[in-house]
Amino acid sequence: MSARILLVDDEPSIVRTMSYALKRAGFDVAVAMDGELAIEAARAPDIDLVLLDLMLPRLDGIEVCRRLRRESSVPVIMLTARDSEREILEGLNVGADDYLTKPCSAAELVARVHAQLRRRRLDREDYRSRRVVGALTIDLDADVVEVEGRRVVLTPSEYKILRLLSESPSKVFSRREITEHLWDSPHVGDEHTCQVHISSLRKKIESTPAHPRRLLTVRGKGYKLVA
Repeated sequence: MSARILLVDDEPSIVRTMSYALKRAGFDVAVAMDGELAIEAARAPDIDLVLLDLMLPRLDGIEVCRRLRRESSVPVIMLTARDSEREILEGLNVGADDYLTKPCSAAELVARVHAQLRRRRLDREDYRSRRVVGALTIDLDADVVEVEGRRVVLTPSEYKILRLLSESPSKVFSRREITEHLWDSPHVGDEHTCQVHISSLRKKIESTPAHPRRLLTVRGKGYKLVA
């Protein structure tokens, strides 16, 4: 699926030129020609990046960027006139991620857009190193588990089971699936081992282990982790 770029500029010639370059590079392009329209358009969930001119009618680009940053982390690349260092610094200070001076080449425009989208993708991948299931947080890089902000210490087996269940919250995993995962082998012995580990895990992540709310038993099928 193509990334969708919101281009905010009130100069028709700039809009035509940049839209053409972005579309040739495979992007979808939406256009807003004043600051108020830019705010509304940027709230659309499919906008991946905003190219924002600073000199706009109704609401200038600095104020647009300031308001966007109150509610969104969408990447913003400012479009500025040459030799406008003060505006560049002001834009970066209110949350813009990068800037381009106009006029710029199509190659530079596309390269800057690709760079910001790549950075955003990497940021999202870093975030996915943390799994959050309700009040339960698992830091996969540090092997740290917290429940309602309180760190809990798990055995390697307990942690391995919790990681498995957290891959697909609400999915039911059978005792055999859990035991095979625990031993990294389809050749497992007594599945009662799974039940023992589940019981021990509940004592650490449940406020009332006898009446669990997070790690549930599905009678005749197995166990699931829920928010």
